[in-house]
Amino acid sequence: MWKQTNNALVAEFQFKNFTQAFSFMTQVAFAAEKANHHPEWTNVYNKVSIKLTTHDAGNVITSKDEHLSKEIDAIYKTYL
Repeated sequence: MWKQTNNALVAEFQFKNFTQAFSFMTQVAFAAEKANHHPEWTNVYNKVSIKLTTHDAGNVITSKDEHLSKEIDAIYKTYL
């Protein structure tokens, strides 16, 4: 699901409706805050696009991105 593009991990997640997408984003926000690593993301109706890169390491993929992407995948699986 995650792709490496321009020194970032990127993925798009689709849900049944806006409420599910927003709920997912809320759960990801708590995980990101706990990890002190925050995604760049957008939401349009039932789709959430996420980009992970470590800004303080020079905008490259680090273990912080890999760890958070796995947590995001685990959250997303609860919606399938």
